[in-house]
Amino acid sequence: MSGLLSEALDEARDVVLQELDAIIPGGTPDQRLLKELILDYPLRAAKGLRPALCLQACRALGGREDMVRRTAAVLELYHNAFLLHDDVEDGSHLRRGAPALHREHGVPVAINTGDAMLALALGPLLENTARVGLGRALHILERVAHMVRESVEGQALELSWIQRQVWDLSEDDYTRMVVQKTAWYSFIAPVQVGAIAAGARPDQLAALLPFARDLGIAFQVQDDLLNLEEGRDAYGKEWAGDLWEGKRTIILLHTLRHLDAADADRARALLARPRPEPATEALVAELCALRAAGELTPAGHDRLLSRISGDAGPPKDAAEVAWLRDRIDDCGSLAHARAFATRHARAAGEALTACHPWLPPSPARDFLHALVDYVLERTR
Repeated sequence: MSGLLSEALDEARDVVLQELDAIIPGGTPDQRLLKELILDYPLRAAKGLRPALCLQACRALGGREDMVRRTAAVLELYHNAFLLHDDVEDGSHLRRGAPALHREHGVPVAINTGDAMLALALGPLLENTARVGLGRALHILERVAHMVRESVEGQALELSWIQRQVWDLSEDDYTRMVVQKTAWYSFIAPVQVGAIAAGARPDQLAALLPFARDLGIAFQVQDDLLNLEEGRDAYGKEWAGDLWEGKRTIILLHTLRHLDAADADRARALLARPRPEPATEALVAELCALRAAGELTPAGHDRLLSRISGDAGPPKDAAEVAWLRDRIDDCGSLAHARAFATRHARAAGEALTACHPWLPPSPARDFLHALVDYVLERTR
Protein backbone atom coordinates (compact mmCIF):
# COMPACT_ATOMS: atom_id res chain seq x y z
CA MET A 1 0.00 0.00 0.00
CA SER A 2 1.35 3.45 -0.90
CA GLY A 3 2.17 5.98 1.77
CA LEU A 4 -0.58 8.26 0.44
CA LEU A 5 -3.20 5.55 0.84
CA SER A 6 -1.96 4.42 4.21
CA GLU A 7 -1.96 7.95 5.63
CA ALA A 8 -5.43 8.72 4.29
CA LEU A 9 -6.89 5.48 5.64
CA ASP A 10 -5.27 5.97 9.05
CA GLU A 11 -6.54 9.54 9.18
CA ALA A 12 -10.08 8.46 8.29
CA ARG A 13 -10.01 5.76 10.96
CA ASP A 14 -8.96 8.33 13.59
CA VAL A 15 -11.69 10.73 12.44
CA VAL A 16 -14.33 8.00 12.62
CA LEU A 17 -13.41 6.85 16.11
CA GLN A 18 -13.48 10.42 17.39
CA GLU A 19 -16.86 11.08 15.81
CA LEU A 20 -18.34 7.77 16.94
CA ASP A 21 -17.29 8.52 20.50
CA ALA A 22 -19.29 11.75 20.25
CA ILE A 23 -22.28 10.19 18.46
CA ILE A 24 -22.82 7.15 20.72
CA PRO A 25 -24.29 7.97 24.13
CA GLY A 26 -22.34 6.68 27.13
CA GLY A 27 -23.59 8.63 30.13
CA THR A 28 -25.26 5.79 32.03
CA PRO A 29 -24.01 2.27 32.81
CA ASP A 30 -26.57 0.78 30.40
CA GLN A 31 -25.52 3.18 27.65
CA ARG A 32 -21.86 2.40 28.24
CA LEU A 33 -22.59 -1.33 27.92
CA LEU A 34 -24.30 -0.78 24.56
CA LYS A 35 -21.57 1.62 23.44
CA GLU A 36 -18.95 -1.04 24.10
CA LEU A 37 -20.85 -3.45 21.87
CA ILE A 38 -21.33 -0.86 19.13
CA LEU A 39 -17.62 -0.05 19.11
CA ASP A 40 -16.53 -3.70 19.05
CA TYR A 41 -16.29 -4.04 15.26
CA PRO A 42 -15.10 -0.44 14.58
CA LEU A 43 -12.24 -0.90 17.06
CA ARG A 44 -11.03 -4.11 15.42
CA ALA A 45 -8.31 -3.80 12.77
CA ALA A 46 -10.07 -2.36 9.72
CA LYS A 47 -9.31 -0.33 6.61
CA GLY A 48 -11.49 2.76 7.13
CA LEU A 49 -12.07 2.75 3.37
CA ARG A 50 -15.59 4.19 3.26
CA PRO A 51 -14.96 7.22 5.45
CA ALA A 52 -11.65 7.82 3.66
CA LEU A 53 -13.45 7.87 0.32
CA CYS A 54 -16.00 10.31 1.71
CA LEU A 55 -13.36 12.65 3.10
CA GLN A 56 -11.16 12.56 0.00
CA ALA A 57 -14.03 13.01 -2.46
CA CYS A 58 -15.05 16.12 -0.54
CA ARG A 59 -11.50 17.47 -0.61
CA ALA A 60 -11.02 16.61 -4.28
CA LEU A 61 -13.90 18.93 -5.13
CA GLY A 62 -12.63 21.73 -2.92
CA GLY A 63 -14.58 20.98 0.26
CA ARG A 64 -13.35 21.07 3.85
CA GLU A 65 -13.04 18.14 6.23
CA ASP A 66 -15.45 19.65 8.75
CA MET A 67 -18.21 19.53 6.11
CA VAL A 68 -18.18 15.76 6.04
CA ARG A 69 -16.51 14.33 9.18
CA ARG A 70 -19.77 13.35 10.84
CA THR A 71 -21.23 11.93 7.62
CA ALA A 72 -18.11 9.80 7.13
CA ALA A 73 -18.63 8.35 10.62
CA VAL A 74 -22.28 7.63 9.79
CA LEU A 75 -21.18 5.61 6.75
CA GLU A 76 -18.93 3.56 9.02
CA LEU A 77 -21.87 2.98 11.39
CA TYR A 78 -23.93 1.65 8.50
CA HIS A 79 -21.03 -0.51 7.32
CA ASN A 80 -20.60 -2.18 10.70
CA ALA A 81 -24.34 -2.60 11.19
CA PHE A 82 -24.50 -4.40 7.85
CA LEU A 83 -21.55 -6.58 8.88
CA LEU A 84 -23.22 -7.57 12.17
CA HIS A 85 -26.44 -8.55 10.45
CA ASP A 86 -24.59 -10.21 7.56
CA ASP A 87 -22.54 -12.34 9.97
CA VAL A 88 -25.74 -13.58 11.64
CA GLU A 89 -27.44 -14.28 8.29
CA ASP A 90 -24.41 -16.16 6.94
CA GLY A 91 -23.57 -17.98 10.17
CA SER A 92 -20.04 -16.56 9.93
CA HIS A 93 -17.47 -17.57 12.52
CA LEU A 94 -14.88 -14.78 12.21
CA ARG A 95 -14.82 -11.07 11.59
CA ARG A 96 -11.55 -9.14 11.37
CA GLY A 97 -9.54 -11.93 12.91
CA ALA A 98 -11.78 -12.49 15.96
CA PRO A 99 -15.05 -14.31 16.64
CA ALA A 100 -18.09 -12.66 15.07
CA LEU A 101 -20.12 -10.72 17.62
CA HIS A 102 -23.01 -13.19 17.62
CA ARG A 103 -20.56 -15.99 18.42
CA GLU A 104 -19.38 -14.14 21.53
CA HIS A 105 -22.59 -12.52 22.75
CA GLY A 106 -25.41 -14.42 21.03
CA VAL A 107 -27.66 -13.64 18.08
CA PRO A 108 -30.16 -11.39 19.94
CA VAL A 109 -27.40 -9.10 21.24
CA ALA A 110 -25.71 -8.90 17.83
CA ILE A 111 -28.94 -8.04 16.03
CA ASN A 112 -29.84 -5.39 18.59
CA THR A 113 -26.35 -3.89 18.36
CA GLY A 114 -26.72 -3.59 14.59
CA ASP A 115 -30.16 -2.03 15.06
CA ALA A 116 -28.66 0.48 17.51
CA MET A 117 -26.07 1.51 14.91
CA LEU A 118 -28.80 2.11 12.34
CA ALA A 119 -30.84 4.11 14.85
CA LEU A 120 -27.87 6.33 15.73
CA ALA A 121 -27.11 7.12 12.08
CA LEU A 122 -30.10 9.38 11.44
CA GLY A 123 -29.41 12.22 13.90
CA PRO A 124 -25.99 13.24 12.55
CA LEU A 125 -27.37 13.34 9.00
CA LEU A 126 -30.11 15.75 10.09
CA GLU A 127 -27.48 17.87 11.84
CA ASN A 128 -25.79 18.39 8.48
CA THR A 129 -28.12 21.34 7.93
CA ALA A 130 -25.84 23.36 10.21
CA ARG A 131 -22.67 22.15 8.47
CA VAL A 132 -23.46 22.34 4.75
CA GLY A 133 -26.88 24.02 4.54
CA LEU A 134 -30.38 22.64 4.11
CA GLY A 135 -30.18 21.79 0.41
CA ARG A 136 -26.94 19.79 0.58
CA ALA A 137 -27.98 18.15 3.86
CA LEU A 138 -31.24 16.89 2.34
CA HIS A 139 -29.38 15.70 -0.77
CA ILE A 140 -26.93 13.75 1.42
CA LEU A 141 -29.83 12.27 3.40
CA GLU A 142 -31.53 11.22 0.15
CA ARG A 143 -28.35 9.56 -1.12
CA VAL A 144 -27.86 7.67 2.14
CA ALA A 145 -31.50 6.53 2.09
CA HIS A 146 -30.99 5.31 -1.48
CA MET A 147 -27.79 3.54 -0.42
CA VAL A 148 -29.60 1.66 2.36
CA ARG A 149 -32.35 0.54 0.00
CA GLU A 150 -29.87 -0.68 -2.62
CA SER A 151 -27.86 -2.54 0.04
CA VAL A 152 -30.77 -4.41 1.59
CA GLU A 153 -32.19 -5.25 -1.84
CA GLY A 154 -28.81 -6.66 -2.87
CA GLN A 155 -28.61 -8.71 0.32
CA ALA A 156 -32.18 -9.94 -0.19
CA LEU A 157 -31.30 -10.98 -3.74
CA GLU A 158 -28.27 -12.98 -2.60
CA LEU A 159 -30.17 -14.61 0.26
CA SER A 160 -32.99 -15.58 -2.09
CA TRP A 161 -30.53 -17.25 -4.44
CA ILE A 162 -29.15 -19.27 -1.54
CA GLN A 163 -32.56 -20.12 -0.12
CA ARG A 164 -33.97 -21.22 -3.50
CA GLN A 165 -30.67 -22.83 -4.57
CA VAL A 166 -30.42 -20.78 -7.74
CA TRP A 167 -27.21 -21.43 -9.66
CA ASP A 168 -28.31 -20.66 -13.22
CA LEU A 169 -26.84 -17.17 -12.98
CA SER A 170 -24.87 -15.09 -15.45
CA GLU A 171 -21.99 -12.75 -14.73
CA ASP A 172 -24.44 -9.91 -15.32
CA ASP A 173 -26.62 -11.32 -12.52
CA TYR A 174 -23.61 -11.44 -10.21
CA THR A 175 -22.58 -7.91 -11.14
CA ARG A 176 -26.08 -6.56 -10.49
CA MET A 177 -26.10 -8.12 -7.03
CA VAL A 178 -22.61 -6.83 -6.20
CA VAL A 179 -23.40 -3.29 -7.31
CA GLN A 180 -26.42 -3.25 -5.02
CA LYS A 181 -24.98 -5.12 -2.04
CA THR A 182 -21.38 -3.85 -2.02
CA ALA A 183 -20.67 -1.02 -4.46
CA TRP A 184 -23.43 1.27 -3.28
CA TYR A 185 -22.53 1.46 0.38
CA SER A 186 -18.78 0.92 0.00
CA PHE A 187 -17.99 3.20 -2.95
CA ILE A 188 -20.87 4.97 -4.68
CA ALA A 189 -22.48 6.56 -1.63
CA PRO A 190 -19.19 7.61 0.07
CA VAL A 191 -18.00 9.31 -3.13
CA GLN A 192 -21.36 10.93 -3.80
CA VAL A 193 -22.02 12.30 -0.31
CA GLY A 194 -18.48 13.63 -0.05
CA ALA A 195 -18.90 15.36 -3.40
CA ILE A 196 -22.33 16.70 -2.47
CA ALA A 197 -20.97 18.19 0.75
CA ALA A 198 -18.39 20.05 -1.36
CA GLY A 199 -21.08 21.39 -3.72
CA ALA A 200 -20.72 19.06 -6.71
CA ARG A 201 -22.98 19.68 -9.70
CA PRO A 202 -25.36 16.95 -10.96
CA ASP A 203 -23.19 16.31 -14.03
CA GLN A 204 -20.14 15.85 -11.80
CA LEU A 205 -21.99 13.34 -9.62
CA ALA A 206 -23.06 11.46 -12.73
CA ALA A 207 -19.46 11.37 -14.01
CA LEU A 208 -18.16 9.97 -10.69
CA LEU A 209 -20.77 7.18 -10.63
CA PRO A 210 -19.06 4.75 -13.07
CA PHE A 211 -15.74 5.27 -11.28
CA ALA A 212 -17.25 4.25 -7.93
CA ARG A 213 -19.41 1.47 -9.36
CA ASP A 214 -16.60 -0.31 -11.22
CA LEU A 215 -14.25 0.13 -8.28
CA GLY A 216 -16.86 -1.55 -6.06
CA ILE A 217 -17.19 -4.50 -8.43
CA ALA A 218 -13.42 -5.02 -8.54
CA PHE A 219 -13.22 -4.71 -4.75
CA GLN A 220 -15.84 -7.44 -4.19
CA VAL A 221 -14.25 -9.85 -6.66
CA GLN A 222 -10.89 -9.36 -4.93
CA ASP A 223 -12.64 -10.10 -1.63
CA ASP A 224 -13.99 -13.33 -3.14
CA LEU A 225 -10.46 -14.24 -4.25
CA LEU A 226 -8.95 -13.52 -0.84
CA ASN A 227 -11.55 -15.79 0.72
CA LEU A 228 -10.09 -18.75 -1.16
CA GLU A 229 -6.38 -18.02 -0.91
CA GLU A 230 -4.60 -19.84 1.89
CA GLY A 231 -1.89 -18.26 3.99
CA ARG A 232 -3.66 -14.90 4.26
CA ASP A 233 -3.20 -14.27 7.97
CA ALA A 234 -4.11 -10.59 7.56
CA TYR A 235 -7.41 -11.40 5.85
CA GLY A 236 -9.27 -11.75 9.14
CA LYS A 237 -12.12 -13.90 7.87
CA GLU A 238 -12.67 -17.63 7.74
CA TRP A 239 -10.80 -19.33 4.90
CA ALA A 240 -13.19 -20.65 2.22
CA GLY A 241 -16.12 -19.15 4.12
CA ASP A 242 -17.88 -18.50 0.81
CA LEU A 243 -17.85 -22.26 0.10
CA TRP A 244 -19.06 -23.15 3.58
CA GLU A 245 -21.85 -20.57 3.25
CA GLY A 246 -22.75 -21.37 -0.38
CA LYS A 247 -22.18 -17.81 -1.61
CA ARG A 248 -22.76 -17.01 -5.27
CA THR A 249 -19.43 -15.65 -6.48
CA ILE A 250 -18.07 -15.14 -9.97
CA ILE A 251 -15.50 -17.80 -9.07
CA LEU A 252 -18.07 -20.49 -8.27
CA LEU A 253 -20.30 -19.56 -11.21
CA HIS A 254 -17.31 -19.99 -13.55
CA THR A 255 -16.41 -23.33 -11.95
CA LEU A 256 -19.94 -24.72 -12.28
CA ARG A 257 -20.03 -23.74 -15.96
CA HIS A 258 -16.81 -25.67 -16.63
CA LEU A 259 -17.30 -28.85 -14.57
CA ASP A 260 -18.64 -31.98 -16.19
CA ALA A 261 -22.27 -32.79 -15.42
CA ALA A 262 -21.55 -35.26 -12.62
CA ASP A 263 -19.13 -32.98 -10.78
CA ALA A 264 -21.41 -29.98 -11.26
CA ASP A 265 -24.29 -31.91 -9.69
CA ARG A 266 -22.06 -32.97 -6.81
CA ALA A 267 -20.88 -29.39 -6.27
CA ARG A 268 -24.41 -27.97 -6.25
CA ALA A 269 -25.59 -30.65 -3.84
CA LEU A 270 -22.66 -29.88 -1.53
CA LEU A 271 -23.26 -26.13 -1.67
CA ALA A 272 -26.94 -26.64 -0.80
CA ARG A 273 -26.09 -28.34 2.48
CA PRO A 274 -25.74 -26.31 5.68
CA ARG A 275 -22.45 -25.44 7.27
CA PRO A 276 -21.84 -27.24 10.57
CA GLU A 277 -22.47 -25.36 13.76
CA PRO A 278 -19.87 -25.88 16.52
CA ALA A 279 -22.35 -27.70 18.77
CA THR A 280 -23.47 -29.90 15.89
CA GLU A 281 -19.89 -30.70 14.94
CA ALA A 282 -19.16 -31.86 18.49
CA LEU A 283 -22.31 -34.00 18.59
CA VAL A 284 -21.59 -35.64 15.23
CA ALA A 285 -18.03 -36.39 16.35
CA GLU A 286 -19.39 -38.00 19.52
CA LEU A 287 -21.81 -40.14 17.49
CA CYS A 288 -18.94 -41.31 15.28
CA ALA A 289 -16.85 -42.18 18.35
CA LEU A 290 -19.72 -44.14 19.89
CA ARG A 291 -20.25 -46.08 16.68
CA ALA A 292 -16.52 -46.82 16.35
CA ALA A 293 -16.47 -48.09 19.95
CA GLY A 294 -19.41 -50.42 19.22
CA GLU A 295 -21.65 -48.55 21.66
CA LEU A 296 -24.02 -47.43 18.91
CA THR A 297 -25.40 -49.53 16.06
CA PRO A 298 -25.03 -48.29 12.48
CA ALA A 299 -28.81 -47.93 12.26
CA GLY A 300 -28.90 -45.94 15.51
CA HIS A 301 -26.05 -43.73 14.30
CA ASP A 302 -27.85 -43.00 11.02
CA ARG A 303 -31.18 -42.33 12.76
CA LEU A 304 -29.65 -39.86 15.23
CA LEU A 305 -27.58 -38.18 12.52
CA SER A 306 -30.73 -37.74 10.44
CA ARG A 307 -32.49 -36.07 13.36
CA ILE A 308 -29.55 -33.74 13.89
CA SER A 309 -29.33 -32.84 10.21
CA GLY A 310 -33.05 -32.23 9.70
CA ASP A 311 -34.52 -31.48 6.28
CA ALA A 312 -31.37 -29.71 5.08
CA GLY A 313 -29.38 -32.93 5.12
CA PRO A 314 -25.99 -33.55 6.73
CA PRO A 315 -23.71 -30.54 7.07
CA LYS A 316 -20.70 -29.97 4.84
CA ASP A 317 -17.39 -31.36 5.97
CA ALA A 318 -13.85 -30.14 5.41
CA ALA A 319 -12.93 -32.89 2.94
CA GLU A 320 -15.83 -32.02 0.65
CA VAL A 321 -15.06 -28.30 0.81
CA ALA A 322 -11.43 -29.10 -0.06
CA TRP A 323 -12.65 -31.17 -3.03
CA LEU A 324 -14.62 -28.20 -4.32
CA ARG A 325 -11.68 -25.88 -3.76
CA ASP A 326 -9.55 -28.19 -5.93
CA ARG A 327 -12.16 -28.10 -8.71
CA ILE A 328 -11.96 -24.31 -8.67
CA ASP A 329 -8.24 -24.59 -9.42
CA ASP A 330 -8.84 -27.20 -12.11
CA CYS A 331 -11.25 -24.87 -13.92
CA GLY A 332 -8.97 -21.82 -13.79
CA SER A 333 -11.69 -19.89 -12.01
CA LEU A 334 -9.36 -17.78 -9.87
CA ALA A 335 -7.54 -16.49 -12.94
CA HIS A 336 -10.88 -15.77 -14.60
CA ALA A 337 -12.00 -13.77 -11.56
CA ARG A 338 -8.72 -11.81 -11.42
CA ALA A 339 -9.11 -10.82 -15.06
CA PHE A 340 -12.71 -9.79 -14.41
CA ALA A 341 -11.67 -7.63 -11.45
CA THR A 342 -8.83 -6.07 -13.44
CA ARG A 343 -11.17 -5.04 -16.26
CA HIS A 344 -13.48 -3.26 -13.84
CA ALA A 345 -10.63 -1.60 -11.96
CA ARG A 346 -9.17 -0.30 -15.21
CA ALA A 347 -12.61 0.97 -16.25
CA ALA A 348 -12.82 2.82 -12.93
CA GLY A 349 -9.46 4.46 -13.58
CA GLU A 350 -10.55 5.57 -17.06
CA ALA A 351 -13.79 7.02 -15.66
CA LEU A 352 -11.84 9.03 -13.08
CA THR A 353 -9.39 10.28 -15.71
CA ALA A 354 -12.37 11.53 -17.71
CA CYS A 355 -13.20 13.78 -14.72
CA HIS A 356 -9.85 15.59 -14.85
CA PRO A 357 -11.14 18.67 -16.74
CA TRP A 358 -13.10 19.70 -13.61
CA LEU A 359 -11.23 17.67 -10.96
CA PRO A 360 -7.92 19.54 -10.51
CA PRO A 361 -4.69 17.86 -9.37
CA SER A 362 -4.54 17.36 -5.61
CA PRO A 363 -3.50 14.75 -3.03
CA ALA A 364 -7.19 13.85 -2.75
CA ARG A 365 -7.43 13.13 -6.48
CA ASP A 366 -4.23 11.11 -6.24
CA PHE A 367 -5.84 9.07 -3.45
CA LEU A 368 -8.83 8.25 -5.66
CA HIS A 369 -6.52 7.13 -8.46
CA ALA A 370 -4.41 5.04 -6.05
CA LEU A 371 -7.51 3.05 -5.13
CA VAL A 372 -7.59 1.53 -8.61
CA ASP A 373 -4.44 -0.51 -7.91
CA TYR A 374 -5.24 -0.94 -4.22
CA VAL A 375 -8.49 -2.84 -4.78
CA LEU A 376 -6.57 -5.43 -6.80
CA GLU A 377 -3.49 -5.66 -4.58
CA ARG A 378 -4.99 -5.57 -1.10
CA THR A 379 -4.55 -8.58 1.18
CA ARG A 380 -7.43 -7.91 3.58
